[in-house]
Amino acid sequence: MMVEVTIAVIERILDEAALAHPRECCGILLGEGGTVRAIEPAANVHSAPERHFEIDPQTLIDAYRAARAGGPGVVGYYHSHPAGPARPSSVDRALAVHDGRVWAIAAKGEVRFWRDDEAGFEPLSLRVIDR
Repeated sequence: MMVEVTIAVIERILDEAALAHPRECCGILLGEGGTVRAIEPAANVHSAPERHFEIDPQTLIDAYRAARAGGPGVVGYYHSHPAGPARPSSVDRALAVHDGRVWAIAAKGEVRFWRDDEAGFEPLSLRVIDR
């Protein structure tokens, strides 16, 4: 499976990860189908943001409302691993809801994309697009 992502999205996720370090950044991937065209950064409201993330619930509500009103769809979510690799951690796997959404994980200057489905996380091929 493949996800299409603009270079601007990748750069913004990396910037968000650098700004949040040593805490995990997090937010929402916006677009349509398998194409991510923008992100919506969110506050990490987890009580231990150095090791975990929890997207601010109001940001999620607002993104879904905007999508229902004709705005970009919620394709998935992103977060960073300040001290780990760009792949789902055991905590990510335990807390995932297996809803088919795309997850982007930033670590060590790279962003990797995954689909969270019923079988668990599946790595996605990346196609970088202009817009």
